[in-house]
Amino acid sequence: MRIGFIGLGQMGAGMAGRLIGAGHEVSVYNRSPARAEPLVAQGARLAATPADASTGNAVVTMVAEDSALETVVYGTDGILAALPKGALHISCSTISVALSERLTADHAKAGQRYVAAPVFGRPPAAATGQLFVAAAGEAGAIADAGPIFAAIGQRTFTLSDKPSAANLVKVSGNFLIACVIETLGEAMALVGKDGIDPHQYLEFLTSTLFGAPVYKTYGTLIADRAFEPAGFTAPLAQKDIRLVLAAAETLQVPMPVASLLRDRLLNLRAIYGESIDWSAVGMLAARDAGMEK
Repeated sequence: MRIGFIGLGQMGAGMAGRLIGAGHEVSVYNRSPARAEPLVAQGARLAATPADASTGNAVVTMVAEDSALETVVYGTDGILAALPKGALHISCSTISVALSERLTADHAKAGQRYVAAPVFGRPPAAATGQLFVAAAGEAGAIADAGPIFAAIGQRTFTLSDKPSAANLVKVSGNFLIACVIETLGEAMALVGKDGIDPHQYLEFLTSTLFGAPVYKTYGTLIADRAFEPAGFTAPLAQKDIRLVLAAAETLQVPMPVASLLRDRLLNLRAIYGESIDWSAVGMLAARDAGMEK
């Protein structure tokens, strides 16, 4: 396939690299062109604008937030004006339900096809093609996107013919991960203050009732205090919790824990800055207990 890829952060660079490795003809665009250099060395073509990356069978976007996606889709030299009729826009970004609904309507008016396909996994999973893809959209569009999903992920879950459903699932999933991080941090602070080794405690947890990868991954980060360099920064995490709360308000679903997590992430940013990993929320309980400075 001829594929454009827009957004070459830690996740996007790994995903684009997988597409190149799978033999696709890939054009890459990033606001900072230097981020594209390793991919160009692997065989990608450097696109001058989002429109320049949107002339093939599909364009994949992996950007940080709604405003960034709106810029590359609707801005001067954007995707919407350049993508051929019948071609795919596959949005892997974590964006709002409202923006996904808008993109669905606007691409349809332009004769283009839109698939929401946010992904679950951290940067090492992106680089090795081990992401989980949550896809939603028209059945034929999802089928045509299959080779892309096969290159970037270990499994694709088709959720709905309504693209925004995938975005709702994505933000709800990130909410659950944040809940795990907060509760792990509280439990580890509790036993740690009594002198129990956090690594030993984590080994017990993940070998018995809590063997899910999320407990192993984030529990290890908390136990090791391995919060920099960030795989997913606190500002991005707080953005996702805001998206959860916005969706909850629209659907009239009370989510009091999400409100707590919004404040915990704000607290984390105020104390430790913008570049720390969101898993550092797990050390706030230890700090509150006088165990951390």
